Amino acid sequence: MAGPGEYVADETEGITRVEDLPRPKVVARSRNFSRRPCPTCGHSCYRKRTFQRTLHDLGDLVSGRPRNLQLTYSQHYCCKCRSYFNADMSDLALPKSHYTHRVITLAVRLVVEDGLPYRAASWHLWRDHRVFVPYATIQNWVEAGGGKGTATCQWRIPRQRAG
Repeated sequence: MAGPGEYVADETEGITRVEDLPRPKVVARSRNFSRRPCPTCGHSCYRKRTFQRTLHDLGDLVSGRPRNLQLTYSQHYCCKCRSYFNADMSDLALPKSHYTHRVITLAVRLVVEDGLPYRAASWHLWRDHRVFVPYATIQNWVEAGGGKGTATCQWRIPRQRAG
């Protein structure tokens, strides 16, 4: 095992086939509830069905493998509002995101605070944290202010007016 400050070459460097990369460690998480209150009217609603969603998280540094969260969540139906809603998963990830908050926060921090270019940040995330994020995705996160759906970016430097 490598000690602190000792450089160890990345064993995945030079791999060109996706099949040759280490298999991800799958961790099961559950947001499966039999009843949930409706977010609109507060009525207690039964579970209609369950779904599964895979989220990419920061990898396991000891084994050197990526880590995926296999999230099982429930969908509920409110008979008063006649609407469907999912169990709350906002503590793990944004809606429709494939990555956890931890990955998004680290990627944005690498670019904004450490000043890494997008490609270098993508490589850093794979090399040191075993999570693959395309550099264009990191660029979208930074330009959106670190998350999906955010209208303004809090890290942009304002342009100075001429004259």
